[in-house]
Amino acid sequence: MLYVGLTNLLFLLRYALARNGGLRKQIYFLVLATLFVFSAFRYQVGCDWSGYYYQYLSAANFEWSSVTEIREPIWWAILGWIQDMGLPYPVANIASSAIFFLGVHVLARRQPDPLGFLVLLFPILIINLPMSGIRQGAAIGLLCIAFVAFIDRRPLWFAFWVVLAAGFHSSALIFMLLLPVATGRYTRNRLMLAAILAVPGAFFLASGDAAEVATSRYVGTGVDAAGAAFRVGLLGLSALYFFLFVRKKWLWTWPQDYSLASIGAIGMALALLLVAVSSVIGDRFGYYLIPIQAMIFARLPFLPFRANAALHSALPYLGLLLVFTVWSQLSGHFNLCYIPYQTWLFGFPGGDPFGF
Repeated sequence: MLYVGLTNLLFLLRYALARNGGLRKQIYFLVLATLFVFSAFRYQVGCDWSGYYYQYLSAANFEWSSVTEIREPIWWAILGWIQDMGLPYPVANIASSAIFFLGVHVLARRQPDPLGFLVLLFPILIINLPMSGIRQGAAIGLLCIAFVAFIDRRPLWFAFWVVLAAGFHSSALIFMLLLPVATGRYTRNRLMLAAILAVPGAFFLASGDAAEVATSRYVGTGVDAAGAAFRVGLLGLSALYFFLFVRKKWLWTWPQDYSLASIGAIGMALALLLVAVSSVIGDRFGYYLIPIQAMIFARLPFLPFRANAALHSALPYLGLLLVFTVWSQLSGHFNLCYIPYQTWLFGFPGGDPFGF
């Protein structure tokens, strides 16, 4: 299958360049551009293709005077602009993918291994969001920039990027709960308090719009709920791994990033509680934490493990490959949404510019 093959290719590429950091950083830009094109120029691919098409149609009557009164105003403004310019619906995927990959790049360039960070995002995050749930995909891209501001202890910029992300997907506002610790003045108790507050906050923000939940791709089938449990379960295992094997080594090696990594790991564990309330809400919240998960995983080869260092470095790739292979091969939902992969890069199949 194309997706499993591409995942294997990306992971093997990272493995082949394990000892060549300079070449990894050069290849990173080629992989970034390739994944952007793969995502942005897909055609009738993704679970939310039809849903966003109807949003595109609704934006034909977009009133610019209402931009300050509606939810997700930035997203609707973009759709309104696309309609005003007479551009076809798939252009919305270019815009959302560009924002996602720009934000990912801002966070990736802070990593000792940008290529590893990027390829670890592909099998779960990239396929599910910029290739399907494009509003949240754009929001996550902007949150990646917010995470960099958090690391740099710039709370005003952190708040700015979070608010901008909420202009695409209001659930991103959950991360405003981290503003008190974005200054770097934090204790373990304050970190725990911020993470605990995220549970009721995430439920309130994500469940406020009943229509949003009702139209989510995870509602209505047991397969979808099970998929959410596996994805968030992987986040929970990542959190457990971080606190058992990585936390102290990370604090010694990268103290400036420790607060983001530790808060992210706490959030991954607490996401499991949200799955018990609603698989949709837990899954949606969990997606926001995958860039932090990838940041932790991509840095494992650089941590001072006394034994089994190669095994620690390989585990994330092997685990993600296993989860993705099982999901893509056994899920009818995956096959319905993503197969076959088509692109309009060389023209619209059937000559229909609006995707139907």
